[in-house]
Amino acid sequence: MLWRDLEVWQRAHSLVLRIYKHVQSFPREERYRLTDQLCRAAMSVPANIVEGQSRQTTKEYIQFLYQARGSVEETRYHLLLAHDLGYLGTDGYESLEEDYALVSKMINGLIQSLGRKRRQGQRAGESPYTP
Repeated sequence: MLWRDLEVWQRAHSLVLRIYKHVQSFPREERYRLTDQLCRAAMSVPANIVEGQSRQTTKEYIQFLYQARGSVEETRYHLLLAHDLGYLGTDGYESLEEDYALVSKMINGLIQSLGRKRRQGQRAGESPYTP
């Protein structure tokens, strides 16, 4: 399965596009502060999914998914900050927060699924670094 086919990647990518639309209304002085941080954190989620899925081993893939999950949480904080500063309306904030919570759960599910497959492969006598 290619990374573009993963529902979690599709959702994370869609969220990046939504965030880019929202930050257009942020104050100009935030361009190199919150706007930049928010966009970078949001982009990191699907980028880490892509990079992990293209790695040689399941272990590496899982490590990149942990990075993606960390970026989800960083993004959620930046969204909260943008909301609290009045740059992001309540409706926009709540919608993005809900969608990022779902992406976080999806990443957790993928990590668990890959971990089970990896452990099953080890019990079957395969290398612990099976892709």
